[in-house]
Amino acid sequence: MDNAEDAEVRRERRESRTYLNLEYPFADLELARRLERTEARANVQFVEARAEAFPDVGATWTAVAETYAMFDGVGSPVTQTFGLGVFQLITEEDMDQLEEFFKSRGAAVFHEVCPLADPSTFKLLSERGYKPIEVSNVLYRPISPDLRLDAAARNDEVKIRIIEKSEGELWAQTAFEGWREFSEVAPLIRELGLVTVRSKASSFLAELQGDPIATGALIIAGDVALLAGASTVPKARRQGAQLALLEERLRYAATQGCTIAMMVAQPGSGSQRNAERHGFRIAYTRTKWELDHE
Repeated sequence: MDNAEDAEVRRERRESRTYLNLEYPFADLELARRLERTEARANVQFVEARAEAFPDVGATWTAVAETYAMFDGVGSPVTQTFGLGVFQLITEEDMDQLEEFFKSRGAAVFHEVCPLADPSTFKLLSERGYKPIEVSNVLYRPISPDLRLDAAARNDEVKIRIIEKSEGELWAQTAFEGWREFSEVAPLIRELGLVTVRSKASSFLAELQGDPIATGALIIAGDVALLAGASTVPKARRQGAQLALLEERLRYAATQGCTIAMMVAQPGSGSQRNAERHGFRIAYTRTKWELDHE
């Protein structure tokens, strides 16, 4: 191991020890219900904002056996369910209703399923012809108003603020610039950004010498805060913008009565690595299921 790698390992161990004295709720069904309900409510707010901003899409949502089903247009990543089998047992009749909700709108049927859902949920999915297509990690950590993250990596020149509603275009364009290199998803990111700022989310902007360089969003449901919308323009990366956005959002959420923050990341990704560096732990790994029409 060279000196740079050795220093990196020492830093990660030091940061890890920083969070040992925090009170992390046990990752059980109770916590899963809190986290799943938070994400479901966040998506409800998003769909309602879409319906207001772009009525031609026909965005809407419903709840069946406390499973939240979202329609945000055919092909949208928001068009799926949350909480399947976590709050109530799911019956064949419940599944019929959920599937009809999507099929009647010409959309494929997707369920994002927590592993703590009742075991009968997975049996039902298998029997009805679903197949797993992807996984994601749900991470969480306790927060407080006096929270501080890695001081050594902080850039005091990066300023964070919550945007005004009139600055929606600026926020969406900044988010888009952070994804511009990924041409297949960048236009979608801009569109999602425009809806996000119209929803009840708090949209944060990072600025460096007055120029917008990064974005982040925060959605609060009860005492849980969901972090989303992270994007940094290429020329401003590795300057501490996302660290500043993360700290500011966590502190803000705590002042609003939140005790837990959550985020979702791809397993083994850089996003997960960065989250764990700053005190997040994996609560569970979800599986996304698609109804197989073959």
